[in-house]
Amino acid sequence: MDNGTAMGGQRFASGMTVLVRGEEWLVTEAHELPGPEDAAPVTRLVVTGTSPLVRDQTAIFFHAEGLDRIKPLLPEHTYLVKDSTEGFRRSRLFIEALLRKTPLPQGEQRLATVGSHLVDDLLYQREPSKRAFANLRPRLLIADAVGLGKTLEIGLLLSELIRRGRGDRILVVTPRHILEQFQHELWTRFAIPLVALDSTGIARMQQRLPAGRNPFDYYKRVIASIDTLKSARYREQLRGVEWDAVVMDESHKLISKTSRNNQLARVLAPTTHAFILASATPHNGDDESFNELISLIDPTAIVDVKQRATREQLEHLYVRRHKMSPDVAAQIGAEWAKRAQPKFVDCPATKAEEAVLDELYETWIRPPDGRTAPLTGQGSQLFPITLLKAFLSSHTALLATIDERINEVGKRIKKDPGRTGQYLLEREALERLQTLAEVVRSEAAAEGSPDPAKLTALVKELKEIRVGPKSPTRVVIFSERKATIDWLYEVLPGRLDFEQPVAVGKEKGVTGPIRILHGGQSDDAQQRIVKDFALEDSDVRVLLTSDIAAEGVNLHRQCHNLVHYDIPWSLITIEQRNGRIDRYGQRASPQIRVLIHRSADPAHDADETVSKALARKEDAAHRTLGEAGALMGFRDEEREAESIEKAYLAGRDIDEVVPDKPDDEDDIFLAAARSVAADAGVARSRSEDEVLRQSRLFPSMKEFVKDAFTEAYGDPSAAIGLTWLEPADYPDTFEFELNRDTGRLSDLQRRLSALPQSYLDERQVLMKMTLTFSADVARRRLELARKNSGEKPKRKGAATKEQKAQESGWPDISYLTDQHPVIEWLVDKVLASNAAENAGTHRLTAPVIAAHVPEPVFLVNGRYSNRQGKPTVMAWMAFRALPTGFALDPREFVQVLHDAHVNGEMHLRDVGDLTALQARVPAAIEAARAEMRRRRAAEEDRLMAPLQEYAERLAVWEKENAVRFEQLTLIGVRARAEKRVRKTATALKELIEELATDGEPMLRLIAVLVPVQKGE
Repeated sequence: MDNGTAMGGQRFASGMTVLVRGEEWLVTEAHELPGPEDAAPVTRLVVTGTSPLVRDQTAIFFHAEGLDRIKPLLPEHTYLVKDSTEGFRRSRLFIEALLRKTPLPQGEQRLATVGSHLVDDLLYQREPSKRAFANLRPRLLIADAVGLGKTLEIGLLLSELIRRGRGDRILVVTPRHILEQFQHELWTRFAIPLVALDSTGIARMQQRLPAGRNPFDYYKRVIASIDTLKSARYREQLRGVEWDAVVMDESHKLISKTSRNNQLARVLAPTTHAFILASATPHNGDDESFNELISLIDPTAIVDVKQRATREQLEHLYVRRHKMSPDVAAQIGAEWAKRAQPKFVDCPATKAEEAVLDELYETWIRPPDGRTAPLTGQGSQLFPITLLKAFLSSHTALLATIDERINEVGKRIKKDPGRTGQYLLEREALERLQTLAEVVRSEAAAEGSPDPAKLTALVKELKEIRVGPKSPTRVVIFSERKATIDWLYEVLPGRLDFEQPVAVGKEKGVTGPIRILHGGQSDDAQQRIVKDFALEDSDVRVLLTSDIAAEGVNLHRQCHNLVHYDIPWSLITIEQRNGRIDRYGQRASPQIRVLIHRSADPAHDADETVSKALARKEDAAHRTLGEAGALMGFRDEEREAESIEKAYLAGRDIDEVVPDKPDDEDDIFLAAARSVAADAGVARSRSEDEVLRQSRLFPSMKEFVKDAFTEAYGDPSAAIGLTWLEPADYPDTFEFELNRDTGRLSDLQRRLSALPQSYLDERQVLMKMTLTFSADVARRRLELARKNSGEKPKRKGAATKEQKAQESGWPDISYLTDQHPVIEWLVDKVLASNAAENAGTHRLTAPVIAAHVPEPVFLVNGRYSNRQGKPTVMAWMAFRALPTGFALDPREFVQVLHDAHVNGEMHLRDVGDLTALQARVPAAIEAARAEMRRRRAAEEDRLMAPLQEYAERLAVWEKENAVRFEQLTLIGVRARAEKRVRKTATALKELIEELATDGEPMLRLIAVLVPVQKGE
């Protein structure tokens, strides 16, 4: 948050100079906080000292009754000063810094940061930001299908929030195995630093903090796993923390209302301005669950969550596209290669495997002569399918399933001895099956005996695509069963000529050419494996993974081969698996192989008639609909699987339960995709209209940075070792030391301490930083980091700093954007330096610049704010000082400066006596105040329209709820529901009032241009 308000209606904003305790301070952040109980709000100001006694010191003050008395310096009393720097450098820097620091007004819906990040500017990836800022608050579900780049869309949206002064405090919540991947993308591509917090890190921080201090108040921008935050302890600590933006990735995991994940979301949703949910599969087929998810974003969107919502109710709250959407297809080009047709690999069963299949079908799946499977216990009807699918995965998976079931049966015998006979029948059948599966295991372990069919086929396929120790080819192999993964990890190395793996500590599969990824691993192990698989020079070649990697993990950077060792009986899960390598950024055609167990007996047809059919239907839906989840309409993996399993047991054809096209024409996600397709041409034609071209005085960021370093250090080369690298190899790239005074941390070092810890450790950026304005250089260094970092070489002792840097996955050169911490630091340093130049006078100052103007021009910034302190009306104005008064220049603010030749080429000239000019300052401010009142009146209808629209929707929601409550007969249920609605309505009515423009305008005299004196 960038602005704040306080008692008596006093407004504060970043860039203001205030008087506190007799000293002058520059406001760098202003936040309004709720007061205790019914007391007025409190304003929290982060400030930098500008008067001599406190210069460069950072402090925090609270403005409220009984606390610090904070007095803003008035614009009418602004003192005009002369600038003695070459070419009026200090004045030009001051104007540029104000342009950069001032947030965009609340009603600005155009996007201001597109094209400035280390990503391709794709029109379809702008859509979530556009949709979010069209709402009263930026709250949205990003439901794009697998592979479209939801992380990049989130990065752009967060960047736009930061530019609007709404992104100071950010919390990102992800599954633990993609936490580092998400953190890496946001820093390297958007320069948004997030501190990763796990339970250990939070505990360590609490030891350093004073008793009672909330650890989530300590860092401004945090990323944490949902597995950590969902605990009751952390939920309670988060309950009292305010955020500007909360992002929850893979948000379909929030749907169950009784789950701890959902409870966490319900704690976070009311505490944040922007609330962004992201999931490729947010609808689990249950309308009530989905509506509950939407209600987290906007409680008034749906009256009765038990009823199916219409597209009109929800279209402003979510976006949904897929690869085949015209606006997506038109943009992705060569950055998303077309998927090859899946290859189905027949795996003829061995004799021992045929015996297992015979027993499975005759005893469990389709017993002859009217017999039934020997099942005991409630909910066991589908257990025969569990056994069958376990064997279609591997004999080891089947044996693990049998062992578990035998143990369960043993417990039942003890608990219910009266049914011992039935339990013994099931156990005997299980033991027969176990004996046959043991034969398969013995053959697999014996030299000269045939390998299991799928293993034989897998090894053959891997060798055909040249997976081996002397080849860079990589492959990801999916299996539903951990027992299968563990067995493949043991048997594949010898068959592919890799060295036998060595366990690291208690965990296996975290190093070496063959890795394992599953939910039972530690956070660090999961993140390291995902990271290494994405690095070119890592030695990993084969990734054996469960379906934990089917969600959110990017496996496409160095891999385009995927093998389904077994097939989940869910279209959604198959789609999620394939999406790990079939996604934006995949430049090689994804090659997908499906291993199909084939029996000599055509009746043993599960893999042939179900697994193969599902893989084909997913592929066809991917190419036509863009998504497979719509085919069955459940949009839930478990319900899909259960429906197919029941159908197979009943002998029904797979086409009866899995159609080739969706039956539900009212599917809101398909409707959304069709709507996007219809609007694609219009969107392309409006692409330029949706971008805000920001006004800048300096011709480039590079020129601003060079002058800002000179202003700060005089001779940056001598002071901080600032050096420009060889332009032929590293154009527009420089390095500098952050601090040559080792006695204490510099203000920049303190800021950068909030960068990702592994980045700080491996790149030592608190000592020296290398930065570039060149996107090409930044991309090359990012790719090099992905290539050079990987499997750490064996060494004795800990790695040196140099070795850590060489092996880091973080790039050694950071790309500069407007929101990069170094740029933000330079902007604040310029503003603080300007304020300090004339500190002690207890007055604001404004420089006077000799320029090519016919009469003096007063440059003024004005803004109205709402009760939250956020700007609603913003104006950059130039007033010509005529003999009869002041006239507003109709030209754009920066154009006035450009036309007056205020640039790096100008010479320092005398501005003469300022007495007469000083006398006109109050009148100039009054003219600006009058113009601001006129602008507010002109924009009032536009500003009030979304507030009135939301107020009307809220009134309808209240009325419809009242009607619904009349139908509730249970008094207690009705009372609780009415209380919940009243509480929500009251909070939202207060929000509407807070967002309305309020109070008087804040004004700042920025500078005065005067004509160049004759003879100069």
